Amino acid sequence: QHEVGKPLRNCYSLPGLDFTYGMYVHKRDGGVAEAIGHWDAIKPRNIRKIMPRDFLTMNRGAVDAGCTTAREFGLYYKFMDIRCKDENRFLTGWVSKIPADMTFGRPARPSTPIYDIIQHRYKEMWMERQRARTKVQKIEKIKLDQVRGNRTTYLRTHKPPPKEESFWHPARFEKV
Repeated sequence: QHEVGKPLRNCYSLPGLDFTYGMYVHKRDGGVAEAIGHWDAIKPRNIRKIMPRDFLTMNRGAVDAGCTTAREFGLYYKFMDIRCKDENRFLTGWVSKIPADMTFGRPARPSTPIYDIIQHRYKEMWMERQRARTKVQKIEKIKLDQVRGNRTTYLRTHKPPPKEESFWHPARFEKV
Protein backbone atom coordinates (compact mmCIF):
# COMPACT_ATOMS: atom_id res chain seq x y z
CA GLN A 1 0.00 0.00 0.00
CA HIS A 2 1.03 3.59 -0.61
CA GLU A 3 1.95 5.85 2.28
CA VAL A 4 -0.74 8.44 2.86
CA GLY A 5 0.33 12.14 2.63
CA LYS A 6 3.79 11.41 1.24
CA PRO A 7 5.05 11.58 -2.35
CA LEU A 8 5.90 8.42 -4.22
CA ARG A 9 9.54 7.38 -3.94
CA ASN A 10 11.82 7.65 -6.97
CA CYS A 11 12.42 4.36 -8.61
CA TYR A 12 15.82 5.28 -10.12
CA SER A 13 19.10 4.84 -8.31
CA LEU A 14 21.68 7.64 -8.54
CA PRO A 15 25.04 7.01 -10.24
CA GLY A 16 28.22 6.70 -8.17
CA LEU A 17 30.60 9.45 -7.01
CA ASP A 18 32.85 9.08 -10.04
CA PHE A 19 30.02 10.02 -12.47
CA THR A 20 30.27 13.41 -14.23
CA TYR A 21 27.02 15.17 -15.05
CA GLY A 22 27.07 16.94 -18.43
CA MET A 23 29.55 16.59 -21.28
CA TYR A 24 33.23 16.04 -20.57
CA VAL A 25 35.63 18.07 -22.71
CA HIS A 26 38.98 16.31 -23.04
CA LYS A 27 40.75 19.34 -24.49
CA ARG A 28 40.45 21.62 -21.51
CA ASP A 29 38.39 20.97 -18.42
CA GLY A 30 39.85 22.74 -15.47
CA GLY A 31 36.52 23.56 -13.86
CA VAL A 32 35.59 26.87 -12.25
CA ALA A 33 39.16 27.91 -11.49
CA GLU A 34 40.15 27.80 -15.15
CA ALA A 35 36.93 29.49 -16.28
CA ILE A 36 37.53 32.42 -13.93
CA GLY A 37 41.27 32.71 -14.48
CA HIS A 38 41.58 32.30 -18.27
CA TRP A 39 39.01 34.20 -20.26
CA ASP A 40 39.21 33.93 -24.02
CA ALA A 41 38.92 37.64 -24.63
CA ILE A 42 40.33 39.89 -27.31
CA LYS A 43 43.00 42.19 -25.99
CA PRO A 44 41.99 45.84 -26.42
CA ARG A 45 43.96 47.67 -29.05
CA ASN A 46 45.54 50.94 -28.05
CA ILE A 47 43.79 53.29 -30.48
CA ARG A 48 44.62 56.94 -30.01
CA LYS A 49 41.48 59.02 -30.33
CA ILE A 50 41.97 62.30 -32.18
CA MET A 51 40.28 65.00 -30.16
CA PRO A 52 38.61 67.99 -31.88
CA ARG A 53 40.36 71.36 -32.08
CA ASP A 54 39.99 73.77 -29.17
CA PHE A 55 39.09 76.93 -31.10
CA LEU A 56 38.49 79.02 -27.97
CA THR A 57 42.07 78.57 -26.80
CA MET A 58 43.45 79.01 -30.32
CA ASN A 59 41.45 82.23 -30.89
CA ARG A 60 42.65 83.64 -27.59
CA GLY A 61 46.24 82.80 -28.49
CA ALA A 62 45.90 84.29 -31.98
CA VAL A 63 44.61 87.59 -30.59
CA ASP A 64 47.43 87.65 -28.05
CA ALA A 65 49.91 87.03 -30.89
CA GLY A 66 48.52 90.03 -32.78
CA CYS A 67 46.63 88.29 -35.61
CA THR A 68 44.06 90.58 -37.26
CA THR A 69 43.22 89.13 -40.69
CA ALA A 70 41.67 85.82 -41.67
CA ARG A 71 44.89 84.73 -43.38
CA GLU A 72 46.90 85.34 -40.19
CA PHE A 73 44.33 83.39 -38.16
CA GLY A 74 44.57 80.50 -40.66
CA LEU A 75 48.35 80.42 -40.43
CA TYR A 76 48.15 80.54 -36.62
CA TYR A 77 45.70 77.58 -36.61
CA LYS A 78 48.02 75.67 -38.95
CA PHE A 79 51.14 76.07 -36.81
CA MET A 80 49.54 76.13 -33.33
CA ASP A 81 47.20 73.13 -33.46
CA ILE A 82 45.66 72.91 -29.98
CA ARG A 83 43.27 70.01 -29.29
CA CYS A 84 40.60 69.59 -26.62
CA LYS A 85 41.66 67.64 -23.56
CA ASP A 86 40.11 64.23 -22.89
CA GLU A 87 37.87 64.52 -19.82
CA ASN A 88 37.81 60.74 -19.27
CA ARG A 89 41.44 60.76 -18.14
CA PHE A 90 40.56 62.60 -14.96
CA LEU A 91 37.71 60.40 -13.72
CA THR A 92 39.22 60.01 -10.26
CA GLY A 93 39.17 63.77 -9.67
CA TRP A 94 35.68 64.05 -11.17
CA VAL A 95 34.24 61.36 -8.89
CA SER A 96 35.58 63.09 -5.79
CA LYS A 97 33.75 66.34 -6.70
CA ILE A 98 30.28 64.76 -6.46
CA PRO A 99 28.39 65.86 -3.33
CA ALA A 100 27.54 63.12 -0.86
CA ASP A 101 23.76 63.71 -1.06
CA MET A 102 23.60 63.46 -4.88
CA THR A 103 22.19 60.36 -6.56
CA PHE A 104 22.84 59.84 -10.28
CA GLY A 105 23.28 63.54 -10.96
CA ARG A 106 20.14 64.69 -9.17
CA PRO A 107 20.04 66.12 -5.65
CA ALA A 108 18.31 63.99 -3.05
CA ARG A 109 14.67 64.80 -2.33
CA PRO A 110 14.03 66.38 1.08
CA SER A 111 12.31 64.10 3.54
CA THR A 112 8.56 64.53 4.00
CA PRO A 113 7.69 65.79 7.51
CA ILE A 114 5.41 63.01 8.77
CA TYR A 115 4.22 65.17 11.67
CA ASP A 116 2.62 67.61 9.20
CA ILE A 117 0.93 64.75 7.38
CA ILE A 118 -0.53 63.31 10.57
CA GLN A 119 -1.94 66.70 11.64
CA HIS A 120 -3.44 67.37 8.16
CA ARG A 121 -1.35 70.55 7.88
CA TYR A 122 -1.28 70.34 4.08
CA LYS A 123 -5.07 70.17 3.95
CA GLU A 124 -5.34 73.24 6.18
CA MET A 125 -2.86 75.18 4.04
CA TRP A 126 -4.84 74.27 0.92
CA MET A 127 -8.11 75.34 2.56
CA GLU A 128 -6.57 78.72 3.54
CA ARG A 129 -5.43 79.29 -0.03
CA GLN A 130 -8.92 78.45 -1.32
CA ARG A 131 -10.55 80.87 1.15
CA ALA A 132 -8.17 83.66 0.14
CA ARG A 133 -8.86 82.95 -3.53
CA THR A 134 -12.61 83.08 -2.93
CA LYS A 135 -12.29 86.47 -1.17
CA VAL A 136 -10.31 87.89 -4.08
CA GLN A 137 -12.89 86.59 -6.57
CA LYS A 138 -15.75 88.21 -4.58
CA ILE A 139 -13.95 91.57 -4.51
CA GLU A 140 -13.34 91.39 -8.26
CA LYS A 141 -17.00 90.52 -8.88
CA ILE A 142 -18.16 93.52 -6.81
CA LYS A 143 -15.89 95.75 -8.88
CA LEU A 144 -17.36 94.32 -12.08
CA ASP A 145 -20.96 94.78 -10.86
CA GLN A 146 -20.51 98.53 -10.34
CA VAL A 147 -21.78 100.61 -13.26
CA ARG A 148 -19.16 102.55 -15.06
CA GLY A 149 -19.90 106.20 -15.49
CA ASN A 150 -20.38 107.45 -19.02
CA ARG A 151 -21.27 110.91 -20.41
CA THR A 152 -24.98 110.49 -19.78
CA THR A 153 -24.61 109.57 -16.11
CA TYR A 154 -22.14 112.41 -15.65
CA LEU A 155 -24.58 114.93 -17.16
CA ARG A 156 -27.39 113.67 -14.93
CA THR A 157 -25.37 114.23 -11.79
CA HIS A 158 -23.65 117.45 -12.86
CA LYS A 159 -25.97 119.94 -14.55
CA PRO A 160 -24.27 121.99 -17.25
CA PRO A 161 -24.10 125.75 -16.58
CA PRO A 162 -26.80 127.79 -18.33
CA LYS A 163 -25.79 129.47 -21.55
CA GLU A 164 -25.39 133.23 -21.41
CA GLU A 165 -27.50 134.92 -24.03
CA SER A 166 -25.64 136.98 -26.51
CA PHE A 167 -27.12 140.36 -27.43
CA TRP A 168 -25.28 140.75 -30.67
CA HIS A 169 -26.98 139.59 -33.89
CA PRO A 170 -25.92 140.06 -37.42
CA ALA A 171 -27.68 143.01 -39.12
CA ARG A 172 -29.25 140.98 -41.90
CA PHE A 173 -31.27 138.85 -39.39
CA GLU A 174 -32.82 141.89 -37.69
CA LYS A 175 -36.24 143.09 -38.67
CA VAL A 176 -36.17 146.49 -40.29
